[in-house]
Amino acid sequence: MRVVHRVAAVVFASVLAAGAVASAASSAPSSSPAAGKPAAERAGQEAKRSARLEKVSDRSLVCMVNDRYFGREQIAVEVAGKTYYGCCAMCKERLSKDEAARSAVDPVSGEKVDKAAAVIGRASDDTVVYFENLANFKKYNTRK
Repeated sequence: MRVVHRVAAVVFASVLAAGAVASAASSAPSSSPAAGKPAAERAGQEAKRSARLEKVSDRSLVCMVNDRYFGREQIAVEVAGKTYYGCCAMCKERLSKDEAARSAVDPVSGEKVDKAAAVIGRASDDTVVYFENLANFKKYNTRK
């Protein structure tokens, strides 16, 4: 009976060790900045990098919380004399209370951009990108 307990203890310890190794490998940091993001988000970012953007002429058609072009008028949210747009009551509340929801980073300059004043580019999947000026939008569209 003691032999069975010893064998069971060794097997149990081996299983625990294997699980710890697998867990450590799956949680190890990756050198890829996109590795920690959901597949759909990575695919959307890749699509934006590989395709030209269309300039959005009417910012009221964009939910500035979800960063998505909806093609229909969104809910206007006035904050400090600027107008932002959200698609629902939750987005409206977030825009009114969360400064981070009202800004983005220009992918060309790396500078923080106010979404109410930004030049907005629309990808083929209806995600949007914000630019501090038209020159950066054009530069983004001419990259290889």
